[in-house]
Amino acid sequence: MVGHLLITRPEHDYATRYLSAWSEKLFDLIKSKGYLIIDLYRERANRKEIESVLSKRNSDLVIINGHGSDDAVAGHDNNLLIKAGDNSSLLSNKITYAISCRSARVLGKEIAQNAETAYIGYKDDFIFVYLEKYRTRPIEDKFAGLFLGPSNLVVTTLLKGHSAKESVSRARQEFLRNIQGLLTSKVKSDDSSALRYLVWDMRNLVLQGDVNKSLF
Repeated sequence: MVGHLLITRPEHDYATRYLSAWSEKLFDLIKSKGYLIIDLYRERANRKEIESVLSKRNSDLVIINGHGSDDAVAGHDNNLLIKAGDNSSLLSNKITYAISCRSARVLGKEIAQNAETAYIGYKDDFIFVYLEKYRTRPIEDKFAGLFLGPSNLVVTTLLKGHSAKESVSRARQEFLRNIQGLLTSKVKSDDSSALRYLVWDMRNLVLQGDVNKSLF
């Protein structure tokens, strides 16, 4: 039986374009693990689409890229996707990873109250630094990769059969390796700002709900 993986990839500003491009790097691995990708790309990253997919298909893993708040995550053009007290029950019995600001504060807690459900996200802003010259070529931006590499590791670890707890642990370790790498090099002004935000993201990445839940 083919599994389904749902991903939202809005692209309406530089931040979401970076998240979208770096998430696309995961597609080959996802397919190699036998998953059918339901890619809500650009304008398809809207409430109607995500509700339709989640109500009709059993998506084992949901990856949400986009801007967020304490109680919600958004899609293309910041249109609401999932909101606490509204349609959050659609993420029950799944593993959700939200690469968005602050959604773990309220939304993640609410979703994680459901049995056999795991929510991975950030309890404060998810911040990454990118270089202006790569704004139209996000994949080539190794500086942004210091942040988005560890983020992607959450997903790759899950796809290899490890638990939600292990996926978060490995991502934090990768953040730490990148921090240590910058500390042992000659720190430039860009690196100095990156250090602060790498520590920030590492500390704010959290797991709620069933810590032992895995994809298989």
